[in-house]
Amino acid sequence: MKYYEEAINFLGEWGNFQIMVFIVLSLSYIPIGFMSLAMVFLGDTPPHHCRVPSLNSSYGGLGYNLSIPTEELKGETILSRCRRYTEQENSGSVYSNDTEGCVDGWVFSKDRYESTIVTEWNLVCDDAWKAPFTLTVFFTGMPVGSFCAGLLSDRFGRKITFVSTKALETLISLLLAFSNSWEIFCVVYFVFGVMSTASCCACFVLGSELLSKSARESFGILGVSLCFATGYAFLPLYAYFIRDWKTLQIGLSLFGILYMPLCWFIPESPRWLITQGRLQEAEAIIRAAAKRNGITPPEDIFQLEHSADTEVSQARSNTKSKARDKYTFFDLLRTANLRNITLICIMMWFTKSLMYYSLSLNTSNLDGDPYRNCLISAGTEFLGYTFVWFAARYAPRRFILPFAFLLGGSLLLLIQLVPTELSWLTVTLAMTGRLVVSGVFSFINVYSTELFPTVVRNMGMGVCSMASGIASAVSPYIAHIGTYNKTLPFILMGTVSLFSGGLSLLLPETKGEELKQLITQVKPIRCLVMVPSPEADSLSYSTDRARETGVGYPSATSAGMKKNMLDEVFF
Repeated sequence: MKYYEEAINFLGEWGNFQIMVFIVLSLSYIPIGFMSLAMVFLGDTPPHHCRVPSLNSSYGGLGYNLSIPTEELKGETILSRCRRYTEQENSGSVYSNDTEGCVDGWVFSKDRYESTIVTEWNLVCDDAWKAPFTLTVFFTGMPVGSFCAGLLSDRFGRKITFVSTKALETLISLLLAFSNSWEIFCVVYFVFGVMSTASCCACFVLGSELLSKSARESFGILGVSLCFATGYAFLPLYAYFIRDWKTLQIGLSLFGILYMPLCWFIPESPRWLITQGRLQEAEAIIRAAAKRNGITPPEDIFQLEHSADTEVSQARSNTKSKARDKYTFFDLLRTANLRNITLICIMMWFTKSLMYYSLSLNTSNLDGDPYRNCLISAGTEFLGYTFVWFAARYAPRRFILPFAFLLGGSLLLLIQLVPTELSWLTVTLAMTGRLVVSGVFSFINVYSTELFPTVVRNMGMGVCSMASGIASAVSPYIAHIGTYNKTLPFILMGTVSLFSGGLSLLLPETKGEELKQLITQVKPIRCLVMVPSPEADSLSYSTDRARETGVGYPSATSAGMKKNMLDEVFF
């Protein structure tokens, strides 16, 4: 039996098969790019004031300055958005100095939007909290989607999970446009968050398992990231020409419908098929890939008699069942080195999601045209992803992450010092900071994978994803603060970024090193080079080795060790 990577070396690195997989799976991130950030326009709040039935119904019509008090917003004097003067009884449009709420509803400006969900359901004044909460509902669905994707793809396969969640994501995206109440919109939007994240996770795993080692890195940093940025760049173009939120939502869903037929060109993951004991199906997929690449495969790719498939499948099933019981989330905190790595990574993931989504959602609060700002914001992603791809190839990991966090945080903190009349400088600093954050967003996934050992890598990444989900749920409220104070969101994000940049200096270097397998191989953080006692080191090492080999571990037998050996050849 050969190792899987060794067995498929004959396919090469970049043949027609790998290029097809790379392109088709990367393209699936384009609709995610504009759908996940569409609320910048779908949920924007236009200028508004109370409706006065006796006056013209258009925004800012003649006579409103007598019936509505004024207030100051961002240094400008405007008509009050939530109060109006009380009309005296039988006075013929004579108003007292007393004020009341907007009992007859609101009038919204249509200079920029025909409608948004805010104008559709009057999400202003006492209900203003509902607009950012709508995005929080979406982001709450993301960790649920990550959890579901893992369970479904392990149980039913990578491809069927990807295709089914992608189809549901597209369908639900269309259903959003037909919501007849804010409550229904939130429920559907939550499900959309679940399905979009599940399809992304299944797609990423499928691509990582189908592609070779070198193509895998380009797929993770460049392929999916640049396609996500492409979708984000399409968003302001769509929104500029379609000013009604329902029509815009339907238009954004069309790409998902056009993409669906491409899914059938992607095969199931041979790695997953092998874990299920379906060696013949896995070998058939590899032979088809070899044919597409114009390569003649060996007669027996895995050098294993197919008659033994049943035995191997049973061995793998038993081994997998035992392996799941060996390590738990508590092992992330069992040793000082791994505990420090875990806590720092949680903070890194929290910060990168908080900054990324807060900056993205805050573009409508920046001075200038929101469509132009959004397009510039998307353009920074292309530069950020490309820069970090080159940096990851040549620069140390310990330099890239602290540099990005410290530079991004410093740029955002400088915004509070910019005079009001230099709005172009504020936009420039914000977009440059976002460029840096975009690079961090893709790079930190690679770095975290290298920091966690194999035996707890999935659990470590899962914990970090949960922290990222919490930050994403908070980010709409950070952006909402910008409605009242332009600089406060940048101060909050800049402070958190500087703190995380300082913490990231403690992380060990991993560039060019093999992935760690055992907990005992985890490096200490830089300021605490710990020397464990001989007894503790011996106990930790023996426990890890027992778990890996089955020797000295409860319920381990010679048959169990043989099954572990069968399991290892495929990974």
